[in-house]
Amino acid sequence: MALVQVVEWDEPVTREVPVLAWKYTNPAQPERSDELGTWTQLVVRESQEAILFKNGQALDLFAPGRHTLGTANVPLLAGLLRLPFGGESPFKAEVWFVNKVSMLNVKWGTPDPIQIQDPRYKVFLPVRSFGQFGVRVADARKFLVKLVGTVRLFDQEHLNTLFRGLVLTKAKDLISSYLVKQGISVVEVNAHLDDMSGHIRERLASVVEEYGIEVPNFFVNSINIPEDDPAVAELKKALAEKARMDIVGYNYQQMRTFDTLQAAASNEGSSGTLLGAGLGLGMGVGMGGAFGGAAASMAGSLSPTGATPCPRCGALNPPGARFCLSCGALLENSVPALCSRCGGSLPRGAKFCPACGDRYDPCPTCGADLPEGASACPKCGAPRPLPCPRCGASSPPGTKFCPGCGQTLTPGPLKCAACGAEMSPGAKFCPECGARRD
Repeated sequence: MALVQVVEWDEPVTREVPVLAWKYTNPAQPERSDELGTWTQLVVRESQEAILFKNGQALDLFAPGRHTLGTANVPLLAGLLRLPFGGESPFKAEVWFVNKVSMLNVKWGTPDPIQIQDPRYKVFLPVRSFGQFGVRVADARKFLVKLVGTVRLFDQEHLNTLFRGLVLTKAKDLISSYLVKQGISVVEVNAHLDDMSGHIRERLASVVEEYGIEVPNFFVNSINIPEDDPAVAELKKALAEKARMDIVGYNYQQMRTFDTLQAAASNEGSSGTLLGAGLGLGMGVGMGGAFGGAAASMAGSLSPTGATPCPRCGALNPPGARFCLSCGALLENSVPALCSRCGGSLPRGAKFCPACGDRYDPCPTCGADLPEGASACPKCGAPRPLPCPRCGASSPPGTKFCPGCGQTLTPGPLKCAACGAEMSPGAKFCPECGARRD
């Protein structure tokens, strides 16, 4: 009779790969490892379970502790062999030890990109993902029967080989379905990794439960898209352009209008070039005014309503824009002033209205054209500046001396510089000789 004194897990603990299941081997007589006698001491450590097998059938299970093998402790095996109670005859049975420690460093990753149609932008993008998850043997009997089989040692590498295909297939399917059902864009998915990890863990746990394994955690560490993919580069370019448009305050349709205007202006065979060439050769004031009116009419028909010219580079900008699209100059004060007589636009730097010839008398505060005889600006309410009787320079109200020529600014009638006749404060021409005041 073979008498085994102590049966315990003595597999070396220095292995780099954790062992999940190990079949007991008698170091003294390996060929008789399955011969167990009554009163054999079975030692099961914490985080372990031991199961007796006979003819490939899992029978009695032992929890952590010291167990004396006898007919009272192995009822299933004893019933199968029909041993006499209290006998000392040996019986054959295999002893398997199962490690129930949680292993949290099982790596996973997609070897090939997943082709996903972005739910928001409707473009197909290649997506790669990787992470790690944990496993733990929950049911030792199921685990040994359905996965381990006849091998003498089952470690984490065996588990990775068996479950790699299952995990990758489920991960690909669940990532795709999660993004589509939740309507999350691929470029924003990293903000939802925690929720996605929990979703995948729940669905994966129900599948591996059949094999006696539980998944205590599942982590999606990263979901990324290849930077060199053409679809990715095009999407990022479009998003950057959209962010730029949101900052300056215009939309795609307005941007296309500006591109059309810029292309027309740069076309060498366009009427704009001919007009510029004619004006550059000095074809006369009258002809220049006629061409200028025609060009203004054409620009008004082509340019978007309310487009704002840049004071620095002259580029057209969309209504409401605060900064120039071409040079970045501030556009808050770039709206042209209007003539107080005819309502026409006064170009920047103009001294007279190009439409009616009225003198441009700007408000020192807001730049609006001050009407003749007005004591204050009708737009901002600022007081009208005082004209110098000698040089005509404007001075703020309350100024005692002209900043241009030093003339004393005292209330009194204005006098014509040519004939000395008195002139009203708002007069532009001498009533006697017709000389212009300035």
